[in-house]
Amino acid sequence: MKRQSLTLLGCTGSIGVNTLDVVRRHPGRYRIFGLCAHSQVDRLFEQCVEFRPPYAVLRDARLADDLAGRLKTAGVSTEVLHGVDSLIDLATHPEVDTVMAAIVGAAGLAPTLAAARRGKKILLANKEALVMAGELFMAAMRESGGRLLPVDSEHNAIFQSLPADFSTGLRRCGVRRILLTASGGPFRTTPVEALAEVTPESACAHPNWVMGRKISVDSATMMNKGLEVIEARWLFDCEPERIQVVVHPQSVIHSLVDYVDGSIIAQLGNPDMRTPIAHALAYPERIESGVEPLDLFKLARLDFEAPDFERFPCLRLAYDALSAGGTAPAILNAANEVAVAAFLDRKLPFLGIARVIAATLDRLPAGPEGSLEDVLGSDGEARRVAHGLIGD
Repeated sequence: MKRQSLTLLGCTGSIGVNTLDVVRRHPGRYRIFGLCAHSQVDRLFEQCVEFRPPYAVLRDARLADDLAGRLKTAGVSTEVLHGVDSLIDLATHPEVDTVMAAIVGAAGLAPTLAAARRGKKILLANKEALVMAGELFMAAMRESGGRLLPVDSEHNAIFQSLPADFSTGLRRCGVRRILLTASGGPFRTTPVEALAEVTPESACAHPNWVMGRKISVDSATMMNKGLEVIEARWLFDCEPERIQVVVHPQSVIHSLVDYVDGSIIAQLGNPDMRTPIAHALAYPERIESGVEPLDLFKLARLDFEAPDFERFPCLRLAYDALSAGGTAPAILNAANEVAVAAFLDRKLPFLGIARVIAATLDRLPAGPEGSLEDVLGSDGEARRVAHGLIGD
């Protein structure tokens, strides 16, 4: 069996670490070609020593020089590069079969889109590629003939619950609705008046999942689910009104598909990202992931409830941006990234996140998605406006 050659964009984050854990279990199947990180030099050093990739990438030259020196001392021949152009080079390299796109935020858009245009097999964990440039991204995948497999637990669950030929059209396949589950985050039952006192520490304390700080805050505001609604619209070519968010606190059912004959097909499993990662890596085969099997007898109950748009205004803002179309989702995403960073730096209260996003959307009219330059232009302008609103 020829080993798949894998570039991992975002190797030191939670998705990256879990991906390497799955790869570690199957050395005969996968070869790590490139490891790409932002700034966690210590963790990237350890990964390079273990997996011996030909290439590694860091954000800037200073960090890259630091890593290169340490690897040379350790006798590791990995070549260390830096910058966005190097990310793109490793995502599109002729020797690379598969790209795990796990860079958080807008920074992951350019290398992921480049991989799509080159016809790579893309394991998509980066929401922003589809949120910011869904039409461009899906057109690139169609034109190049590449394969796109979702890694987000919810979208992976939907993918597993749809028929193999769903790309011929959901209505043709008898799909009535996509039901996107959400845990509700740490503040699902918190009194609304108490949300004004939320701290970064409490927002990052997710009840079910272990995630990075930015995505943990997005879960707390339910912007994470709003971005996933936009992502689902493009992944499955589904009208927004047929994507319904369902709050499911136990995070055992990862999403569902409702069919016109009355059937609902769902994917269940313990809340562990290694399951969707292993599924996407091996598709259409199945491989061992290291995840404990779900013990149905320990599940005392499964609860479901409608989302509270008053408690979670970010979810409504995401639906509104999707309906507006064009660059509105890119504006939404940029304003959210700025607002969440300010909240984590204690420059903005928790409830201020939604206010900054709403004000940014009000001030910037959405234009056509057009090109990558149009999208990045809207992204930059939205960041400028959001910073101004915060007073940075």
